[in-house]
Amino acid sequence: MFEAGQATLGKTDAASVALAVTMMDRRLIGNGCWNFMAATFGVWGVTAQGNNQSGATMFHSPEPSAGPTCCLDEPGSIVMPHLDTCDLQIAFDEFGAREGHPVLLLHGWPDDASTWKAVSSNLQRQNLRLIAPCLRGFGGTVFRNDKALRTANGAVLAMDAIALMDGLGIERFSVVGHDWGSNIAEALAIGWPGRVDRMALLSSLPRMGGLKMPPFRQAQRYWYHWFMATKRGADAIKKDPHGFARIQWENWSPDGWFDEETFATVSKSFDNPDWVAITLHSYRVRWGEAEPDPQSVWLEDRIRETRSLSLPTVYFQGMEDGVNPPELSKDLHKKFSGSFDRIVLQYVGHFPQREDPEAVARELAI
Repeated sequence: MFEAGQATLGKTDAASVALAVTMMDRRLIGNGCWNFMAATFGVWGVTAQGNNQSGATMFHSPEPSAGPTCCLDEPGSIVMPHLDTCDLQIAFDEFGAREGHPVLLLHGWPDDASTWKAVSSNLQRQNLRLIAPCLRGFGGTVFRNDKALRTANGAVLAMDAIALMDGLGIERFSVVGHDWGSNIAEALAIGWPGRVDRMALLSSLPRMGGLKMPPFRQAQRYWYHWFMATKRGADAIKKDPHGFARIQWENWSPDGWFDEETFATVSKSFDNPDWVAITLHSYRVRWGEAEPDPQSVWLEDRIRETRSLSLPTVYFQGMEDGVNPPELSKDLHKKFSGSFDRIVLQYVGHFPQREDPEAVARELAI
């Protein structure tokens, strides 16, 4: 099941992985896709330092860690480093090579920065400086300003990400995003094209050109969007945020893909006092049931007006994704005028970086 411009991988044994790589090499090198993957995710470049444009104050640990910890700081736990902006205290972790090429790792919903732990461990030998923040309203990323709007449209989340990179003195970087993080990565590429070298998107489609009303079958998969648009739905989520998050984990990937300990740890990040408000706004604003953050309207407009992107991009698609199935991304290459590849992972659902981190890391490191 190998097509030009597309690779289908299964998370089986080492022999099948080696066979898959061999077949990809033979099929894709002729049309440039394999060369693109090597250039995009193997040769990330060198660290480029820039000026702090946001005036943020940064506190961080002296050495990068081996991987992201849980975003929520608890008694006895390792406190994540953080960076302060006018409105936020952004918790993040840094790991990998301090002088390596910066790569921003953006988690999705409902998840936290620990989603990158296994992928980052598999990338330890690469010359990469990996930076994994918690998004606003998740775990240790908290609002410093009580008057700040609890907004979470993609553009304002991208502005948070730029503030973090400014505070770290990083001018140019690559970005890898899952779910919400995928759309933040897209917004970064559109809003700051001179700063994003290349990007990898996992499980969620780009929104450039504007969101269209999905057909009924997909609208059924998006039931939770419409549930959150109602007062009763919002009240139910406030009463049981963990239960609401858990049903997405259960529905979006094959049975048994996660263990109780993993979900229990990650769900602590949903105890952030603003998690529900941030969650509700993110989904309501997509369909016109809420207004985007006023500071970010310029970027929302630009995303809607953009028809294609030219930066090197790879898209990871799980064959068993229960919310964004493979048929939704089969024509995604039409939105990219530059190098683009779609990696299809067998036996994987909506969380490739958790379900098959070896395959994700391998494709990022080739």
